[in-house]
Amino acid sequence: MPERSDTPPAPVLLGNEPGSFPHSVLAERHPAIIRQVRESFPYGPEQHRALDELLANCTKGVIEPLPADAPDRDRWTAWAADARTGRSWFDVPWLWSESYFYRQLLEAVGYFSPGPWQGIDPFRPSKAAELDAPETDEELSALGALADRPADEQDRALLHGSLWGNRADLGFRLSGAQDETSSDTPPLVADDSETLWSLLPATGTATLCLIADNAGRELVPDLLLIARLLTQGRIARAVLHVKPYPYYVSDATHTDVLDALRRLTAAPGAAATYGQVLWSAMTNGRLTVRAHPFSCAPLPYAEMSGDLREELAAATLTILKGDLNYRRLVGDRRWPPTTPFADVTAYFPGPVAALRTLKSDVITGLDARTEAALVAAEGQRWRTGGTHALIQVRR
Repeated sequence: MPERSDTPPAPVLLGNEPGSFPHSVLAERHPAIIRQVRESFPYGPEQHRALDELLANCTKGVIEPLPADAPDRDRWTAWAADARTGRSWFDVPWLWSESYFYRQLLEAVGYFSPGPWQGIDPFRPSKAAELDAPETDEELSALGALADRPADEQDRALLHGSLWGNRADLGFRLSGAQDETSSDTPPLVADDSETLWSLLPATGTATLCLIADNAGRELVPDLLLIARLLTQGRIARAVLHVKPYPYYVSDATHTDVLDALRRLTAAPGAAATYGQVLWSAMTNGRLTVRAHPFSCAPLPYAEMSGDLREELAAATLTILKGDLNYRRLVGDRRWPPTTPFADVTAYFPGPVAALRTLKSDVITGLDARTEAALVAAEGQRWRTGGTHALIQVRR
């Protein structure tokens, strides 16, 4: 296990600065999400009242406690809910505030309460629409052309498909690596992919933990990458970590994994072959799905529970997908972009990789020249626009 870093922590991100990205999420995105959820199902008057109350509360009110009989009340108390009750949503750590918003949203629609709406994912209609979209067929059809390419090109294409998620068309572009570094502001601002591959040699003995991000057209490429690693013998076993309940609009749950798997197995051509690999891997235990409670914690991974730490320590490599997991991996802080990635992840119990499209302010591990070029060309928009990505690895 790596030694702990002596890098001093940077300030935690809050949402109380008007004009900042965190402030816009709390003040604008969350109300829009409530309105979207309100229309997603024919909720009754009770759910409508609760959603309207949450809409008023999350922008102008203060943090309120969960009901006394909430099944996870004790867990949220351990996660500082009581200490933050009565404070403005904008004055507590942004990561915590976002996470608690989604928990209260589920409370408003009756997700945890006995009744007809118990267990109904309020985001399911939008997830299903994306998974069934024609664009998904187009992306899956690219797998057929990929089969005739050299093995290293297939590896690279599927890795980049997972990296870019629902911009997977970029991942299937089999251009040379030099094409991605020909600009002063390349799409890939950090690339440790060679180190990633070196940690997964084709010996058929490795265990991969992949901590998923979004469902739908972002989860499908993650599953394709797992199937590729299994068939190439780069891993013997994969553990796919998903959320135990709906979270952050599109984060993947076990149901979303099954939906994506059915989408693959029902597709024509190579996609169905990948789907069958995954289906078989689940039935024989080479692919398992986990939904650990900490996956929905409003905390960085530095504060992960002991059992999760033990599990990840046993993995040959843990890959964390997406922006939210990156924020939790390095800490949701105002790090200088040149802060070494290895320093801020030194606590992690084993080798770790981040595959992330940049959609929030947090960033580490850039060299000074890359940061300067990005700022000169785009100001600070490169941090949040989803037009840049990174592959970072710490052995």
